[in-house]
Amino acid sequence: MSLVLLTLVAVLTYTFEIVFGLAGTILLLTALTWLYDAKTLVIYSTLPQILVATIGLWRSPRTVRLEVLAGMLGFAMVGGIVGLVLFELFSVTMFQLLLAATVTLSGVYMVAAPGRLRLTPRLARSLDTLAGFSQALFGISGPVAMTRIMATFDDKTTVRNYALAFFLALNLFRAGGYVVNGTFTPAILEMMLWSAPFLVAALWFGNHLHFRVNELWFRRVVAWVILLGGLSLFFR
Repeated sequence: MSLVLLTLVAVLTYTFEIVFGLAGTILLLTALTWLYDAKTLVIYSTLPQILVATIGLWRSPRTVRLEVLAGMLGFAMVGGIVGLVLFELFSVTMFQLLLAATVTLSGVYMVAAPGRLRLTPRLARSLDTLAGFSQALFGISGPVAMTRIMATFDDKTTVRNYALAFFLALNLFRAGGYVVNGTFTPAILEMMLWSAPFLVAALWFGNHLHFRVNELWFRRVVAWVILLGGLSLFFR
């Protein structure tokens, strides 16, 4: 029953992510940390996040310039190495507390300052590095990455596509780190194998919903989901 519930929640939360470009893992953690510990869910999230990014990019207009993406990823990988090391060191309790604080602060910023950030080259690279660190440590870089990307691009589809391309590269990097560290347990691999077919089907058909979302609602929904999801993690 726990696998059935995990699959149902993952289908719903990552359908949200393929529409809005982020927050699937935040919603998954919000819904299921009473059943699974946060670290287990973060490790599991590599599969749906890779599927979301792959399907979303495959079925969207080609708006990502590889040279721009490569510049972002170069700095993000530096932060990612540090994040992977710390992921193995933190206890589950400390990990969940830091996760809740990080997500909540990001949500507060996005709700309180909905306008475009004035982005300098130094600030952009700092956010890229912080996003890579956060993705490797928490499985979540959406609040940081979206703040950076929304300050760089105007169109919501371009914003989402850069976010998905960025997340795809970081999650492949994170998965590689988990393989090297032996982080994938048989139980987590079973969770992934059970839910994968259902996720692929739901995400394939859910992708078209993105193009029906109003631009203003796109930004508001993203900000409030992050804030509320972060707050809820303090009570798990």
